[in-house]
Amino acid sequence: MTEELVRTSALASRHTALSSGLEDWNGMGTAWTYDTNPNDEHDAVRERAGMFDMSPLKKVLVRGDDAATTLDHLVTRDVSRIAPGSAAYLSVLTEKGGVADDAIVSNNGHNEWMIVHGSGDTMALLEASAKGRDVQIQFTDDLHDLSVQGPKSCSILNTHCDIDLPALAYFQHAPATLFGHDCRLSRTGYSGERGYEIFADAAVIGDIWDRLIAEDVMPCSFTALDKVRIEAGLLFYGYDMTEDNTPWEVGLGFTVSKNKSDYRGKEAAIASKGNEITNNVCLEIDHDDMVAGGETLSLNGHDVGIVNSPCYSHRMKKSLALAHVQPQITVGTALQLAGDGFNTTATVVASPVYDAEKTKTHGG
Repeated sequence: MTEELVRTSALASRHTALSSGLEDWNGMGTAWTYDTNPNDEHDAVRERAGMFDMSPLKKVLVRGDDAATTLDHLVTRDVSRIAPGSAAYLSVLTEKGGVADDAIVSNNGHNEWMIVHGSGDTMALLEASAKGRDVQIQFTDDLHDLSVQGPKSCSILNTHCDIDLPALAYFQHAPATLFGHDCRLSRTGYSGERGYEIFADAAVIGDIWDRLIAEDVMPCSFTALDKVRIEAGLLFYGYDMTEDNTPWEVGLGFTVSKNKSDYRGKEAAIASKGNEITNNVCLEIDHDDMVAGGETLSLNGHDVGIVNSPCYSHRMKKSLALAHVQPQITVGTALQLAGDGFNTTATVVASPVYDAEKTKTHGG
């Protein structure tokens, strides 16, 4: 087994008890399916509360006098605007201005920051940005990430923690005690619902999981995660964006600071605005099931795009997908979709298709 494949979640035995095969993602065994129906898991997130083991995301602590300066060179947002107890979603760019990764940076105070990222090149680029600076970088798999999402997530967690969780605003976080265990609670997630990420050590995350099950929080697989995040228009690195895409092409222009003095890829990224060759969109597909992904999209006989992330939403009774299409393709355009002998039509629709005003994540 290669070094990249030895990451293990402390929740692995709980996943296998639910019939997960622990398929690899990001070097860690991940619960892509359970013995429960992904539609039921989807319902739990939208109606009550579900939880996802997001520990395959990589957690990196950045400390020292030059921690903020290091991160400012790495990421597209102005780190000085992230106050202690706050976090920001942002992009990490290549020198050529392509998207090397997306991530969340949290300011823990006292010159300590945490960056949580997926399968992109953040770690190598962070180490490059740290050269010659007074900064310590610690990648940790002891710190686990359990994401509790859904309309009842706040009330369930608040009953068992020692902070005023309803007062925690979107993208704020705080140290807390939950079920008697030290952790950090962050009002963030990947579902289109109000939710919280619990960052806690391996020694206690299993008990937290068990206590949440006792509170009727449903374990949810990554198959269900795909359903909720596609409905919410949320991107998955490696599928909906790669280093071949600029931030403007995948809807991440809002993460790009134009005013801070310097960061990796700034000049190239700013210069690329207005020269997009693709655009990230949502599709409603004329089909009664999920398509496979990778299908070609065409208009008037000309190829104009590709399907990246598909799902079938039983709640909306729609086959949906995130796709890349040529920039001139607008909302309402009907396209031909073809793949492996399968042909149908797909219509470009406004994204997100669920909670377009984002009142569930941002409100309250």
